Parts: sequence; C-alpha cells; structure tokens
Amino acid sequence: MLFERVESEGLAHYSYIVGDGNEALVIDPRRDCGVYPKMAAAAGMRITTILETHRNEDYVVGSVELSARTGADIFHADRHLDYGYGEAVEDGMRWKVGRLEVEAISTPGHTLGSMSYLLRDSGGDPWIVFTGDALFAGDLGRVDFMGMDRAEEMAGLLYDSIFNRLLPLGDGVIACPAHGAGSVCAASIADRKWTTLGIERMRNPRLQVESKDDFIEKMAVALEMPPYFKEMERLNLVGAPLLSSLPEPSPLSAKKFAAAAEEATVLDTRMELAFGAAAVPGSLSIWLGGVPSFAGWFLPYDRRILLVDETGDPDLAIRLLRRLGFDRIDGYLAGGMLAWHTAGMESSSVATANVHDLCLRLDEEEKERAWILDVRGGDELQKAGRISGAHHIHLTVLPERIGEVPRDRHIYIFCGSGLRAMVAASILKRRGWNDLTVILGGLAGWSSAKCPVVR
Repeated sequence: MLFERVESEGLAHYSYIVGDGNEALVIDPRRDCGVYPKMAAAAGMRITTILETHRNEDYVVGSVELSARTGADIFHADRHLDYGYGEAVEDGMRWKVGRLEVEAISTPGHTLGSMSYLLRDSGGDPWIVFTGDALFAGDLGRVDFMGMDRAEEMAGLLYDSIFNRLLPLGDGVIACPAHGAGSVCAASIADRKWTTLGIERMRNPRLQVESKDDFIEKMAVALEMPPYFKEMERLNLVGAPLLSSLPEPSPLSAKKFAAAAEEATVLDTRMELAFGAAAVPGSLSIWLGGVPSFAGWFLPYDRRILLVDETGDPDLAIRLLRRLGFDRIDGYLAGGMLAWHTAGMESSSVATANVHDLCLRLDEEEKERAWILDVRGGDELQKAGRISGAHHIHLTVLPERIGEVPRDRHIYIFCGSGLRAMVAASILKRRGWNDLTVILGGLAGWSSAKCPVVR
C-alpha cells in the first residue's frame, strides 16, 4: 500500500498520493508533478485517477500536467464552473484503488462546489478524509472568495459541511487538508503536521461555537486577497499550459541581460544583504524562500521576467514561479552579480543597519528627520508590539499606499528580520526613493528611549 503527503515549500500546499495493488490516485497535485509518478513507480503502481477538492486560488493545480504524463482521468470539483478539462465530481461518487475505496463528499463553503474525499480501508471503515480547503488544522477555509455580499451564505454552507458531513465521520478519522500553516487560504492554520476530526472538534477555535449564527458571524470576514488569485482561478479553469511547452529560460551575459531588462521585470532572489550591497538597477528583491509568498503580490503577468540568483542555477526559482503561473521567464544573469561587475555594469545599493544602530540614531540625533516604515502584518504587531512613532504599512499593500511615504525624510524600513524590509526598499527604490535604510533583525534588541516598543 502507498500513502504519502507531498509538501510544496513556501505555498504550504499539501497534496496526497494513495495506492494499493497496482493502482494509485493523486489528490490536488502541484504543477511540477514529477514526484508522483516516481512514488507510484517505486511502489509498482501506476496513477489512474486525479481528484481535485476545489478550483484552487493560490497555486496552479497540476492535474492537466499529471494526466498528460500518466494518462490518468481527472475529476474536478465546483461542477457549476465551465472547466476546460476533466469530469465533474458528484456527491457520492466512488473510486476503487486496489482494496481501498474513495468516496466524494460535497463540502461547500470555501467554494460553492468544494469536495472532500473519504478513504475507506480494506474493511470498508472510514480511515482518512481529504478535506481540501474546508477544514484545516486549527482553522477553516475562508468564505469571502465570492464577495462579502455572499460571505454569510458561504459561511452557512461551510457550517453544514463541517458539522453535518465531516465531523459525523468519527473522531478517529484522520483529516488531511490541502494546506498547512502559512497558507493564504485561511487566517491562522495551526502548525501541527497531522490531525484528526476528533482533535479538530475539540481544539479548533473555529469549531467552538454555540450556534450556526455564531459560526456565521465569526467566519464571514474579509481576508487579504492577493492580486494573483485571479490568474490562478483562470488557469485552474481552462487548464495551465504543459511545462514541456514552455521555453527554457536562457543564460544571458551581463550586456544581453541589461538590454533585455529594459522590457522586463528583473527579480533578484538573493538574500537581503547581498541585494543591499549591489543589485541590478531597478530590480525587485524577493529572497528565494519568499518567492511563493510574495511574487504573486508584486510581479506582473503581462511582462517578461529576468532572474538574478545566488548560485547561478535558478531552477528552484523557476519552479516556484511556475507554480504561481509565471510562465514568461525569459532568462537569467549568467554568472550572477560577479559577471555583472566584471562587465563594468552599473549597480545600485541599499544601506543597512542593525536595530542597535537605529535606536542610537533615534535617541541621539535623527528622530526628527527619521521616518520609520514598519511593514509587518497586523498579527505581528499584536504579538510582538509596535514601535512608538513608526508608520505601519503592511508590505502587501505598500504599492497602493506608497504615496504615504515621504520623499524628504530618511526612511528606515523595519520588518522583524530585514528580508521583507528589503523587498519594501526595492519597491520604493524602483519608484524613485533613494534615502533608505533597511533595519536588520527584529525587536529583540530594540532599546530606543524616544521610540519605545508599545505592547
């Protein structure tokens, strides 16, 4: 028998492969899907079926790609939508996988036609339920995708899905959601790797409600909506292009890279210190580990993308970007910034300082001229505290609120580590701000008397 969870870094996306005998099925595969056929082949199985829990909003689902490689049949949820591939799932449909059986359970709420899939063991007893984005560890799927005018309706559907369809399956049934902690599909997913319906019934804060009305009131809220969600919805309806049909990004010399950059967006995936020291002018900084979380906020789909990376091998960055549907990746800087400098090309830089330096400057001389931009999220401010006098603009909304940042003051950018602060600095620098300093580190060393931390 085969049962594995595949975790996709950055997106906190979970997909699953289940097999028995010589057959296997995959639930919510990712786009770079080579891992699933390898797992199946190693177990002496072939993938015959692909199941989707819902039309995903935060990544390109790999069903079309995996079907092209394996010949597997695709079954998609949200049957009310006009899909360009596969067959629509209906409540109660069943699939045999060797001695095992999988049953579709309609669990709307996150989307109108969301499906969960119950895996029964060889004796026919409920064993594992794949809940998609309906039920997570410690949270539930957001209900605002159809607009706030329908959020209460969707929350009501989700209540019925959870309390009338999933929880009655039994406390001992293992719950396997489509996302873990860090996903944008819910506000506060817990970091426990595995869970059961019983654990969630007892410990999930969203389920500790007195009535359906109480549940609806707590769930019908608007969360951040990254702009790339619209492109994910489109691609996951028509079916994303096969990866084999996409041209491979080319290694470019410094001079060719500079020429191509005039008509492209340059994405630099190096760490914040490397970018701050020297970067291609006009480039956007998103460190490699932050690409899944932030590329969808700041990269356009209608422009070509050029990469600058740390190692000279941008394969991982390319895979992460293609999971988000960024397919217009034309090339990368061969030899990295060393080649750029060797060719005598101009570079830009961003000043950095640690928290101790900033506290001294604020207390001794610069408080009147300094303007502290804090790009942390609201939950971080609540947990760690606010810097008195700092201006809070969450990183994801900086482009639309950039007019609030003064041009005649020295801007100190703070995030808690320096990574997101450098992203913010690159955004500001591309828009003409130059008097910038990124603060490295978090609040642990903060000691300013004039600008104390308020908790």
